[in-house]
Amino acid sequence: MKHFLVIIAGPTAVGKTALAVQLAKHYGTGVISADARQFYKEMQIGTARPDEAELEGVPHDFLGHLSIHDTYNVGQFEKDAVHALDDLFREHQVVFMAGGSGLYINAVCHGVDEFEEIPADIRTMIEEQYKNRGLIYLQEQVSQLDPVYYAHADTQNPQRLKRALEVCLHTGKPYSSFRTQHKKERPFEIIPILVNMDRQDLYKRIDRRVDLMMEAGLLKEAESLYPYRSLNALNTVGYKELFAYFDGACSLTDAVAMIKQNTRRYAKRQLTWFNNQGDYETFGPGDTDKIKAYIDIIIQNQ
Repeated sequence: MKHFLVIIAGPTAVGKTALAVQLAKHYGTGVISADARQFYKEMQIGTARPDEAELEGVPHDFLGHLSIHDTYNVGQFEKDAVHALDDLFREHQVVFMAGGSGLYINAVCHGVDEFEEIPADIRTMIEEQYKNRGLIYLQEQVSQLDPVYYAHADTQNPQRLKRALEVCLHTGKPYSSFRTQHKKERPFEIIPILVNMDRQDLYKRIDRRVDLMMEAGLLKEAESLYPYRSLNALNTVGYKELFAYFDGACSLTDAVAMIKQNTRRYAKRQLTWFNNQGDYETFGPGDTDKIKAYIDIIIQNQ
């Protein structure tokens, strides 16, 4: 019997979780979460991590299973998620993976390229330049050395830009030239689905969700995490803007407005990334029956 991993991908706030829950209930199966920021148990409100009521009894893996103090990366997620899928496929023909972290989804579908260890002197030099010149240094260097990667990268994420720059400087070749060169064979078929909606409607949903987060206590949650603001996990939209407010760099009103703006920008980057993958079938968040029919047709024809 063939097994199928159905990817429910898309921009933040589009309704991936609710859709994945309804589909998983229909197929009597579980869900693997592929939202990298929802991994951290301390970051619930700001990442819109679903609660038990929203999950409706559907088992989910990789929600709140880490601490912000843990070291974790996409390579570790690949191994953990593939192991979890092995267990799930023993009981289910279909399993869902839902989230908006494209690199993490790709890692499970196709594998992660492994690089040799970066010399300490290169890593130290990059870190020193970043401290002295800030994000602009990473952006300038990566855009020059690897414009292909830079065009689709999260250019506000220093950790990803540092990694790309490390590989460029160490190997003398673009980081993008190493990525997914050899896709790993998986013992399951992949059905990639992109969830999307009208851009203005999505932006309204984002703005409304930020307002609901603030009402739910995001300010207090961010304040409790403020002492740990230098951790990579907290370099996240929804927290870094409030940290700037705590620093006295802006008003609370301006911080909330920036959360909305940066979330909209993040959603746009997510859509660009998934659209560039070329193999996703697009549906709306309310197209549950259409998606069921689409999945069934693929399964029946395999």
